Amino acid sequence: MLPSQRAATTATPANHLHLVQSDGRAGFGALRAELHARCEDEDLATLWRELMTNERKTLLASAQMEPRDALRSIGEMSKVERNAIRAAIGRMSQYALRLRDRLETAERPSRQMARQARQALIDGDRQAALHWLNLIEQGAQ
Repeated sequence: MLPSQRAATTATPANHLHLVQSDGRAGFGALRAELHARCEDEDLATLWRELMTNERKTLLASAQMEPRDALRSIGEMSKVERNAIRAAIGRMSQYALRLRDRLETAERPSRQMARQARQALIDGDRQAALHWLNLIEQGAQ
């Protein structure tokens, strides 16, 4: 191998997740590689790179860090700071799940108004039915 070829092959860092060979141990090697990557905060660094600056600032506020840290890379942060960001992501994810669950189970106002309009039609009260339908239309705009 020529020295120029050696430099070209060693200049590209190898990601150990891609080097894992199937070991016949029910994926233990892949799990081990994933744990090593997590310990090195590679998953956090990838997420951090994908976030917009305002999204980073929101996470930093939850982690009780300075907004100016949004411009730093994860590699520049201490382990304590990275753990604070990871904890903030966990808290915000749980909050988002709870909010989505509430929205999915909540009674929609338009459904209740539609019931009122239907009942008004059953009762023969055309004016009340039009009132409820008007409210539903206004909410849809």
